[in-house]
Amino acid sequence: MFDIVELEDPALIEQIAALERLKSTAAAAQARAAVTLDELRRAREAATGMAARDRGRGVASEVALARRDSPNRGAQHLGLAKALVYEMPHTLAALERGVLSEWRATLIVRESACLDVEDRRTLDAEMCADMSKLDGMGDKRVAAAAKAIAYRLDPRAVVDRAAKAADDRTVTVRPAPDTMTYLTALLPVAQGVGVYAALKRAADTTFDGRSRGQVMADMLVERVTGRPADQPEPVAVNLVLSDETLLGGDNSVAMVDGYGPIPAAVARGLVNAAVNDERSKATLRRLYRHPRSGALVAMESRSRCFPKGLATFIGLRDQTCRTPFCDAPIRHRDHAQPHNLGGPTSARNGLGACEHCNYVKESPGWGVVTGDENGKHTAQFVTPTGARYRSTAPPPPGPPPIIVIDVKARIGLELPELHAA
Repeated sequence: MFDIVELEDPALIEQIAALERLKSTAAAAQARAAVTLDELRRAREAATGMAARDRGRGVASEVALARRDSPNRGAQHLGLAKALVYEMPHTLAALERGVLSEWRATLIVRESACLDVEDRRTLDAEMCADMSKLDGMGDKRVAAAAKAIAYRLDPRAVVDRAAKAADDRTVTVRPAPDTMTYLTALLPVAQGVGVYAALKRAADTTFDGRSRGQVMADMLVERVTGRPADQPEPVAVNLVLSDETLLGGDNSVAMVDGYGPIPAAVARGLVNAAVNDERSKATLRRLYRHPRSGALVAMESRSRCFPKGLATFIGLRDQTCRTPFCDAPIRHRDHAQPHNLGGPTSARNGLGACEHCNYVKESPGWGVVTGDENGKHTAQFVTPTGARYRSTAPPPPGPPPIIVIDVKARIGLELPELHAA
């Protein structure tokens, strides 16, 4: 590599461009490697008599771990790789040459997903056989061109895909900076545009010192909940904080289960809202931490299923799925060493996992080994290739002792509606 300090402006620009081309070339090589891995694994599992529906079940998760990415992204990477290698050689070639980025190749693959194989290959050739056509095309132009070709080749397939897409309508919530949330609705175009137009119309006719965005946000809350935006319905949360944070002697962050860290002052306001509102209630549970590491201490049960208290403890300890690089919410509390193989129902052998990761780790060749490292709970995931990936439970907030407050309160704060485990 060059000594960057010694390079002149033109050389630096060329180096940036060369590195960008290298990223695309590496993405193409990753795609070929992922497809080869999938082929080898499926062939090996077929030789053992495994049912066709179960073959290759964990490959996408292995790809995700190798790329230090989430399982959901791993499935996307593997799907893209198969489309490029098996059906879209010109798009793959453009990616290898650095003419397309991995994201723009993904856009072409996505817009052609509704076509049959022959039409998809036609689209691939029209868009990418002559790579000079791609010069200067940004993300929107690439997607629009692929969509136009797909519609010309098979209008019915595109229309049917749009009709089926309505089944995917949903509403999601995720944390945003500064104790805010992103509330996202995926809607059919007519409904989505209609909702936005109604909110915009309300903002255009309201003049009270609030900005247009503030009026639209408040109107959304009022129309959905039927209550003024500053008086939302009670919400139930698990709030994890130290006693010093609660009493005002420490400003360490608190944790809202399913949301993430919030400032100490906001946490105290949340508790005060519960204490001072007659419609609200708050109960406290005290947890103890390891004296050196600060990790939460263990509980144990003789039952196969994790009892409610232990399941709650594991959820508070792990916070999100314990598979490395997976930030999905915890849906299952499962045994690292399976219960039918003698694994105890304990905090040490217990793991918080999303549904997908829990099922994948039951596939042949997968294993999880938990441990204790200086008082911190660790989990080592072993894949069928023998690769090992490690995760450590995140530290709880603030100095000990730790308090969990189950709060059901009217909150004049921008927090998502959560429910205690």
